[in-house]
Amino acid sequence: MAEEPKGVLRTVDDAARRQAQTLLRCERLGSLATLEPGTGWPMVSRVSLATSMEGHPLFLASQLSPHFGAMAADGRVSLLLGTADKGDPLAHARMTVIGRAEILRDEARERNMRRFLARQPKAELYAFFGDFALWQLVVERVSLNGGFGKAYEMTAEDVILPPMPELAAMEAGAVEHMNDDHLDAIALYAEVFGGGEAGAWRLATLDPAGMDMVVGDAVARLWFDRPLKSAEDLRPMLVLLAKRARETGQQAQQQQ
Repeated sequence: MAEEPKGVLRTVDDAARRQAQTLLRCERLGSLATLEPGTGWPMVSRVSLATSMEGHPLFLASQLSPHFGAMAADGRVSLLLGTADKGDPLAHARMTVIGRAEILRDEARERNMRRFLARQPKAELYAFFGDFALWQLVVERVSLNGGFGKAYEMTAEDVILPPMPELAAMEAGAVEHMNDDHLDAIALYAEVFGGGEAGAWRLATLDPAGMDMVVGDAVARLWFDRPLKSAEDLRPMLVLLAKRARETGQQAQQQQ
């Protein structure tokens, strides 16, 4: 049995990893801390978020903003995630992501811009202005506070998926196909497994561990029972989940 870390930290387990992974995948905004050039003083800015397929945070920044120059001079940044709900704000989960910011270019920019705009569609108004760049925070470590007495220190391996280039190559087409032909299945995924309310759900992004669906500002995350081993596993997984969702929904109706 692993020893409990000394002090306030708990031993990282699967439940803590899933909580951290869900915060990464589902938060729509965060507070980005950078280092002011020349002074080294910390600066904090609000950024809209999405994630790469692996789970690294994505955000836009304009060359006109102070944090753009700060990241260009020193890529070390941190990002605070976690939206406080009712009651004591400190009773709700939050997480600091620590890593290095880098500008995405060429194919990586194109692929991840699609993922970003699928989560932040209103950003299309300015995303392609010449002064804007798409940045990625390459995660190095994570500090999770899951609530009172639930503090964890994690490595990137706890929250980031290994690359799956073949799935990345087919993601855009798969998302478009699902949204064109299978909106009924997407609604089932979101409402039965993702905890979402009834609505016009659309598929936003796919990754080896699950998928994100959106309607308005709401996000529903569906985690697969097991991560995909290859891109070929995606279609059978989606078919199986649709079948399970229909059966679950029918059982719920019968119990009412």
